[in-house]
Formats: sequence, structure tokens, C-alpha cells
Amino acid sequence: MKSILTTTLLLFCSLILNAQNLNHEVLDAKGQPKLLGEINKKGLQKEGYKTWFNSNYDNYIVNDKLVQTFKTKLNDYTIKVFLGTWCGDSKKEIPRFYKVLESAEFNMEQLEVFALDNTKDSYKKGPNGEEKGYNIHRVPTIIFYKDGKEINRIVEHPIETFENDINNIISNKRYLPKYYVANITFNNLNTTPIEDLMTLENQFLSYFPEYSEGSKELNTLGYWHLKDKQYTKALYIFDLNTKMFPYNPNVYDSLGEAFYLTSNYEEAKINYNKVLSLKPDDKNAIEMLAKIKTKQL
Repeated sequence: MKSILTTTLLLFCSLILNAQNLNHEVLDAKGQPKLLGEINKKGLQKEGYKTWFNSNYDNYIVNDKLVQTFKTKLNDYTIKVFLGTWCGDSKKEIPRFYKVLESAEFNMEQLEVFALDNTKDSYKKGPNGEEKGYNIHRVPTIIFYKDGKEINRIVEHPIETFENDINNIISNKRYLPKYYVANITFNNLNTTPIEDLMTLENQFLSYFPEYSEGSKELNTLGYWHLKDKQYTKALYIFDLNTKMFPYNPNVYDSLGEAFYLTSNYEEAKINYNKVLSLKPDDKNAIEMLAKIKTKQL
């Protein structure tokens, strides 16, 4: 009897703790509210969020005809969503996504939603490391699983519409999410030593440019690692970007910044001079070269 009472009490306490952790709200440096950690739709309809959530939800017209073609199969999947309540793309896309799921009568117990931070020290991270192991470099990111295995993901925006993208994903059609090159690179860096990746560089460069969405794609990924103080990975990404876009001064500026932050002033100087060779009046490069000169005195 005592054992049953103890188990019941522990379960009750666990339920209370989970309820307290759900939809946890904090204030940013400007006093604006944001949600962090695991959340649900109720959290997104609280004061501070409901204006943008309800507006984007109500204004979205679901393609019900298309939804009917995949609604049964969709319940074979579980879904994880990573967003930022501070993020414009999340504010626009996540209400629409909820509306499509509800139109498909998706089992919401198979949906997990996590709100990430945007501070300097916790950029695109959850308060309890909820993002770890999921290669989250842009928000929102929506990951589809079947039998515990990731099948595909929607990154930042759908390629067409949520209805079309979901249909393509669960119908096993060819589907490449946005930022395909960044997704591959992020995954490679988490599974393969950089030394091995460098031996495959020519292979990557043979097809990455075709699928890249421009120099900003890897640049953003590089800065994600730089803010996380993963300097070796950031340097690898920025260097790869210079080889993909050799005539873009911005990519050399980013590589120069990474070298500067790691106190490799000679390499930083080489890259800032490369910026000036492509853009002679670049103010930042001129200022950084002056800073490097004082560091080397």
C-alpha cells in the first residue's frame, strides 16, 4: 500500500513539475517577454504572442483538398518543432503550420514544440539544451520522424506551401529543404572530423554551389558556430565559403573576423587585404587592418 501511495505521489509531483516548465516565460534585456523550452499552442496564445499568432493563423487559407490526401498517413509520424518567439519567420510560419496540422486532424500528442533563445551566449539554444543533436541553425525548423528516424525537415520556410511540402515529405518524393548546403555541412561537422572533411572538399565544391542559396547560407552557419565559440568549425565553414564564392568580399571579411577573434592576426590580415582587393573602399576592412597593426606592435 505504501509503495502504491509513493508511486502515485511521485507521478503527481512529476505532472506538476512538467506543467510548471511548460510555456516558461522570461523577459529579455528590453523587458519584452519570450517563451523558452517546451511550449504548446496555449503558450503561443498568451498575451505578448496571441496578436501575431492569431493573425497569421486566421489569415492562412488551408488547401483542404490536398490535406485530405495525406491526413491519414501523417499520423504515422511524430514531429519536433524548434522556433523563436522573437523570430519573424517563426511568428509567420508556425501559426500556419498549426492550422494545417489541425485541418489534418493530426494527433497533437505526437507534436513537440521548443522555443529557443536569442541571447549572445545562448543563440538558438534551449534553456535545457533541447536543441542538442538536432542540427538547429535556423528557426523555425520542423523535423518529421517515422519509427524514430528523421525522414526530412522544413527549415525556416516551406519550399512551396506547408501542404505541398508535407505531402512531398510523407509521400517519399524528392524534397530538399531550404539551406540544404548548410544542413549537410552542419551534419558533417557533427559526425566527421574536420581533417576528413577537408579531404572531401573537392567533392563538396563540385555540387554545393548548385544547391546553395548564396554566400549568406554558410555565412550564417559560420556565425552560429562563432557565437558558440566553436572556432575550429567556424573557420572551416568560412574558409569553405570563400572557395564557393571567391569573388565575394563578404566571405573574406567573415573569415578575417574569425581569424582575428582567435588571435591569428597574420591570417586575418591576409583576408582583410583580400576584401580590399575586391572592394577597395571597404570601411570595416580598413578599420580591422588598423586594429591588427596595433595588436602586432
